Amino acid sequence: MAPGASTFKQDLPPEGGYAQINWRRVPIKTYFSGVHILAGFCIATFGGFYLYRQNVYKVRRQRLEDNDAKLAVEPFLWAERDRALLKQVRLNREDEEKLMKNVPGWENGTYYGEPIFKSIPRETWIDPLVNEFYVHGDQKIMNKHNTIQLSQ
Repeated sequence: MAPGASTFKQDLPPEGGYAQINWRRVPIKTYFSGVHILAGFCIATFGGFYLYRQNVYKVRRQRLEDNDAKLAVEPFLWAERDRALLKQVRLNREDEEKLMKNVPGWENGTYYGEPIFKSIPRETWIDPLVNEFYVHGDQKIMNKHNTIQLSQ
């Protein structure tokens, strides 16, 4: 060999050769058998069904209570609505008196002395139309109450 030249050593297999290559199938370790899985499924299903039924009874009782509360409060809400209606009708009548005080022959609730509804007694209550109800009010409020809103 020449001076300064390195010695080359070939890589060879180890003594006795390489180990065997494991190419066979390695089965997965089973934690549960089919019976255990079926039993767990049945327990989860029936347990869930039991909890569902308990919740159904609870929801049913809650709906019944809510409905009872609604039925108890509803007459008061209708009375408040009727009270507000009568209050607004009285304000409309007072405004009509102020506006028409200088018009000769004008009487409140009539059209120049002629009753609007001739076939019914004068004491009979007739619900005012929407335009009559909001006649002296804000136009925006009338439009808000007069239109159908699909979403709020």
